[in-house]
Parts: sequence; structure tokens; C-alpha cells
Amino acid sequence: MKKLTFFVFMMFFLTSIPAMAQQWKLDQVHTGFLFEIDHIYATIRGQFTDFTGDVVFDPAAPEKSKFNFVVKTESINTNIGKRDIHLQSDDFFAARTFPTMTYTSTKVTKTGENRYTVDGKITIKDVTKEMPLEFIYHGQKENPMKQGEVVTGLDSHFTLDRLAFHVGDGKFYKMGIVGKDVKVLITLEMVRDK
Repeated sequence: MKKLTFFVFMMFFLTSIPAMAQQWKLDQVHTGFLFEIDHIYATIRGQFTDFTGDVVFDPAAPEKSKFNFVVKTESINTNIGKRDIHLQSDDFFAARTFPTMTYTSTKVTKTGENRYTVDGKITIKDVTKEMPLEFIYHGQKENPMKQGEVVTGLDSHFTLDRLAFHVGDGKFYKMGIVGKDVKVLITLEMVRDK
């Protein structure tokens, strides 16, 4: 009788433990923090190549999820070295003074089929603002490149005003050289053990 009671208790205990949300690791080679901005009549495209992420995501339990990122400003890359050095300078990112940009989520909500809203705070230079990010979830499957691993993907597109984050003082914008609105793409490919 004691064994039966213990067994029933353990079954109740184990089933009452909430399911753990899924911790994911960024696939650094196939994840991107990319941007584009107007330069007079051209569109300049670039990315940040040094970043880390702490992502917990379960599409069936978004309330247990989180999306936290740290991006190193010195890693900006527009394929023109001279321009990248200028973007790292005090005219724009002041990378020596502000070496990172961060995003910290506070809430994740499913808002539609394969769509999730991540509420959180973004910090660029000395400015922190509330910024919701809309993510499109592409699904998950066994990684065709590595047995025993699962891969998933999400994308977020948004626009931010760089001047609102003190990325530049508006001089180049007023001259009609560099735009103020930056189009950003966060594309995530992430993996975990099966």
C-alpha cells in the first residue's frame, strides 16, 4: 500500500511541474542583425557581426519565453572600412564609450498564426526605450545538418529613429546626406538538442 501511495504521489508531483521552456542557441553563422539607411540617393546596407543572445522560446507557451540580445557596436560592417570607422566614432555610435547595444524582453505574446510580439527595452548609447518587436515564427524541425539537433527560425522587421537614440546629432541628416530612419532586420536561426 505504501509503495502504491508513493507511486501516486510521484506521478502527481511530476505532472504538476510546469514544462520547461525551450532554451535555444543562436546559430552565429545564420543569424543576422542587419540594417539599411539612406545616403543621399543610395541605400547603404550593413550588419553587426559580434552579438550574443539568450533566447528561451516555446511557441505553445510564449508566456515562458524571453529574447535578450547584446550587440557590440564596434562590429558594425558596411563593407567599407573607412565608413565603418566613422560609424564607430563619436559622430555616430561612440563605440569606445558605448561598446554594446542591448535588448531585454519583458513579455512574449502570441498575436496571430506564427506571429509573436516581444515587449521589451532597447538600449542604444545612453538612451533606453520601450520597443515591442513583431516576430514571424517559421517553425522548427530536425536539423538536416546535424543529427539529434532541432533548428528553428524567426524574423523581425522594424524601423527606428537613430536620432532618438543619439546616434548622430542630426548634422548629416540636415545636410541631406544620411537619413534618420533605420530599417532593421533581425533574422534568427537557432538550435537545441532534440
